[in-house]
Amino acid sequence: MKNIFLFLTALFFLSGCNNRENAGFLHTNGKKIVDATGNEVILRGMGFGGWMLQEGYMLQTSAFAGPQHEIKNTIAELIGPESTEEFYQAWRNNYCTREDVDEMASWGFNSIRLPMHYNLFTLPIEEEPVIGKDTWLDTGFDMIDELLEWCAANEVYLILDLHAAPGGQGKDANISDYDKTKPSLWESKENQRKTIALWQKLAERYADEPWIGGYDLINEPNWDFDNAGNKNGCNCTENVLLWDFYKRAIDAVREVDQNHIVIIEGNCWGNNYKGVPNVNSFDDNLVLSFHKYWNFNIQEEIQYILDMREKYNVPIWLGESGENSNTWFTNAINLVESHGIGWAWWPFKKIGSVTGTITIPKTEGYNNLLQYWRGNAPKPDVGQAKEWLMEQAEMMKLENCMIHYDVIDAMFRQAQGDKSPIPFKEHNIPGTVFAADYDLGANGYAYLDTDTANYRVSTQKHTGWNNGHSYRNDGVDIERCNDKPGNGFSVGWTEKGEWLNYTIHSNTTGNYVIELRYNGAGSVLLQIDDKKLTPTKLPCSADWKSVKLGETELEKGTYRVKIIIDDGGVNLNCLKFKINDKTIY
Repeated sequence: MKNIFLFLTALFFLSGCNNRENAGFLHTNGKKIVDATGNEVILRGMGFGGWMLQEGYMLQTSAFAGPQHEIKNTIAELIGPESTEEFYQAWRNNYCTREDVDEMASWGFNSIRLPMHYNLFTLPIEEEPVIGKDTWLDTGFDMIDELLEWCAANEVYLILDLHAAPGGQGKDANISDYDKTKPSLWESKENQRKTIALWQKLAERYADEPWIGGYDLINEPNWDFDNAGNKNGCNCTENVLLWDFYKRAIDAVREVDQNHIVIIEGNCWGNNYKGVPNVNSFDDNLVLSFHKYWNFNIQEEIQYILDMREKYNVPIWLGESGENSNTWFTNAINLVESHGIGWAWWPFKKIGSVTGTITIPKTEGYNNLLQYWRGNAPKPDVGQAKEWLMEQAEMMKLENCMIHYDVIDAMFRQAQGDKSPIPFKEHNIPGTVFAADYDLGANGYAYLDTDTANYRVSTQKHTGWNNGHSYRNDGVDIERCNDKPGNGFSVGWTEKGEWLNYTIHSNTTGNYVIELRYNGAGSVLLQIDDKKLTPTKLPCSADWKSVKLGETELEKGTYRVKIIIDDGGVNLNCLKFKINDKTIY
């Protein structure tokens, strides 16, 4: 009887694997994630941080409200609960639309990691009418259904990620909306039961959906399970409660869904896998996730997870990374893809930040609210405050946002090895070329800057890159500028030896006079293709002024123009290419 049982069990799992392949589901094959035809799939994804779950830094509220419940309470105290719900509904409606998914697919992304807040799917345990039973809410499920429809139309995989589990899964409260006045996920068996019930409900609903890429069971657990002295679990060596929870959650998923990949993360924000049992005993369709931020992009930094892949013969996935410079993005993606590892970047949209693919413009009204909440402005009336919040929610729509093509270029073209300069914008002369519109490309190819990324985890020292935090995400330091003519930005914090490259097109053959619009002081050298003009000393000026750099004969055609900082301290607005009428042909 025992042999028959083992035979039937093996047949059952083999049948499940074959069904996955035949039906088109992503699944694991040794160390690889593959599609239905057995071809390896490198997941290139974006995390929708801020949509279902807000974090204070994404809304610039960290100084007074970090976790979402604090943000929501702050808003509700000002405009009331009903208007707060209207704001959140507008936020959810506008953050992601079909247009967003269409655009992402056109840029090259083949997956989306969806960070979910449990409270869009079920009530907190404190609000359940009957303890031990679950009230299911339509909001979260409807959001997934609609997003999945858009993903399927674009052949983009949707990975469900429980970012905020009932009670919260870590002491880093902003990430999981943890409220320390209530029992956490790990302190409450009822929260654990509800979390597992939620995963079973999700798996049952999406069991037959091939464009669901997998189930990321718990985002970045960070808890001192072993009482080892680090509140975020980085010193833990056993992590027994975590591994036991994963086994129970996977068992619940497999009762209703034999098709989809399940993904687990270690303690200490996803990376502490100490004490993990043989992961092959967890499931036969399992992926190990790790997260990577602010460290060096060298193999030594990911060797521990490479060793786990080798030891257990399972795929690994960089489930979250980002919040750095374009240089860091290029090198990190190149590193992991060179080892056959897919990735999901973080986050898709943020208010007023250049470090992601999309910046949500910050409205004047929303800035007024931030100043009030920080104690720097008078309290607005309820109607005005609500209007300002709804205006900011309207800015979430892609049509109102700024797409950072420099970030996208760094994550795809440059990460695949092509770091050469290509035009950021079309520059035709005679005309004006703004300094901040230098070419797309890597440091040393399209520009040269001394500070290019933040490696604080490896160096224990924060290092910036774009000191002005504006417009682009390279090492070039760009700040806002009101000078005219202008595009709203200027290049500053210049240092000796730095340079900027521009691809320009001369529409007219003639003798061009070249002027630089600047303030500050320093010295610059202009190079056109291989021809260098005489260095120009720039007298100190507090105001923006124009100075002639030289003149040169140019025929019709395309040229590489380089501004070289010969002596730092000068701020650059634009180059003006004028032509002497007497020499026009």
